[in-house]
Amino acid sequence: MEIVIALLFVGAVLFGADRLLLWLERRGHVNWRRKGRRDLSEEPTTALDELLSDRSRR
Repeated sequence: MEIVIALLFVGAVLFGADRLLLWLERRGHVNWRRKGRRDLSEEPTTALDELLSDRSRR
């Protein structure tokens, strides 16, 4: 009986997490299930050297 209760609890937690993530997706905070992945080839790129360079020396 304890296993059944534990499985129901796990199911409820997963369902609640899914609903929370869908709500966050509607508000634009995360991409969860409804929206597809972004095409990263269209995103702007920055060289790693520019990201790691110390700008105070310039």
